[in-house]
Amino acid sequence: MLIADVQGAVVRCNDAAGLLLPAATPGTPLADVAPVWLSAAHHALAFPGPHAVPETEGPLRGDISGRRFEAHPSVQKDGSVAWWLVDDTDHQLAREALRMEQERTAFLAKASSALLFSLNLGRCMDVTAQMASESLADAALTIAPARGERLPVVTCLRGGAPALSHHTVDPDDVPGLGEALRGFPPVPSRWIDPATAPEWMVPEGFGPVGSIVITPLPGHGVPAGVLILLRKTASAAFSDKEEVFARLFAARAGAAMSAARLYAEQSAITDVLMRELLPPTLHQISGVDFAGRYRPSADHERIGGDFYDVHPAAVEGEASLVSLGDVCGKGLEAAVLTGKIRNTLHALLPLADDHQRMLSLLNTALLSSHHTRFATLVLASAVRRGSTVDLKLTSGGHPSPLIIRTDGAVEEAGTRGTLIGAIPNVSASTTAVSLAPGESCVLYTDGITEARGGPMGDVQFGEERLKRALSGCAGMPAEGIVEHVQMLAAQWLGNRPHDDMAVVVISAPRTHHLSAVNGHTRGRFTA
Repeated sequence: MLIADVQGAVVRCNDAAGLLLPAATPGTPLADVAPVWLSAAHHALAFPGPHAVPETEGPLRGDISGRRFEAHPSVQKDGSVAWWLVDDTDHQLAREALRMEQERTAFLAKASSALLFSLNLGRCMDVTAQMASESLADAALTIAPARGERLPVVTCLRGGAPALSHHTVDPDDVPGLGEALRGFPPVPSRWIDPATAPEWMVPEGFGPVGSIVITPLPGHGVPAGVLILLRKTASAAFSDKEEVFARLFAARAGAAMSAARLYAEQSAITDVLMRELLPPTLHQISGVDFAGRYRPSADHERIGGDFYDVHPAAVEGEASLVSLGDVCGKGLEAAVLTGKIRNTLHALLPLADDHQRMLSLLNTALLSSHHTRFATLVLASAVRRGSTVDLKLTSGGHPSPLIIRTDGAVEEAGTRGTLIGAIPNVSASTTAVSLAPGESCVLYTDGITEARGGPMGDVQFGEERLKRALSGCAGMPAEGIVEHVQMLAAQWLGNRPHDDMAVVVISAPRTHHLSAVNGHTRGRFTA
């Protein structure tokens, strides 16, 4: 504590103040022995006026001999002021540390949100470089492990936009870079001499480099890449605390990049597998028209428990094999079994003329698998003979195919059979049908007939309604019939839940040729 009078002279100071301000002896002007902030505050209190120092929120603070003090004034009756000086250095350091920690925590939270928002590797690299250049360094580079001879590098200057480039370089030529990209053995951040930095590492227009640190980006068991931070000569070098903070940021960035890379790999695998499970696009084969449509039970899914295939004959003039089936269940698990059934049927193509044998062997294969699901299936062999198409139809527990005649009559094929994969022995009857030009055979799954909807919302579409709809499709091409059936089922359902739905139409095509007879144009139909 020290006391100064209204003239600004020191009146008294205790031992603690004497140690802090050794020149503050009685009679000495306070301005000569105290810092400016303290003497100015005393003058404002002793001589208040229009130019007085404005009051500040909280106690007055300032530096004395390199330490931080709070000054609490107490005005005496004679106008003198007693100044109580409290050492606030430790509290100030704690407040600064807390503020810094809050800012860093907020930055890391923002980084996590920005990085995990996207599962795109390129986007994660851009965000990492941009955020690091704004808060950690004057420029930042994000490097992902090479997938070939070229190294992908995203560079970002403070205040600029990230830019991707590729460089054919050997990472081991840069100290710490090769080890960080390999991720084994685990390596800490690596300081390198700016003079040894390769040209590709320093952004164009950056200027003289003061310091460079290489920080690994750890992933989920594998290295995700490397973060390189650069500061200019005019900027302070990286401190130990800043390096630790950079590693915390790198851990979040590495986790996001690793997740993005894993997602990309899984997406690629899924796309490959999905292409094998998706129903094929059908067209005319050996003079027979084929068309098909599939609608999964959920709009966000692409595959499910219904399936169909058309296998062209190995020898021209022989029958093509059509299969349409329905596996018990929906979604991915059902789709896996459909894939197995389709592969098994493909392997059994040499027996395509013997439907009974094919169904029996398929039944044995399903019973011997770990799946507990069963399936229904219909097989159709189709071959063009002159202007007609001859069909051989066999049902294994599946709804019977429907035949559309040229006069609009709809006939039900006489084939019945037992479920596939449910009991040891299967039985099925085979029937033969001939299609005249313009006639069609419709194979469908029960997702069509069991679709619940209509005006009341809970009425099945049903076989009779399907037959009436098909009666109006006489003479239509196969593609048109398929689209018409799917459209009617969709209208009947509305937005209600439904099962998988599949339709395949086999048609005997007719083409219209024009010929001139006695000067008049006459049309005739030929197959």
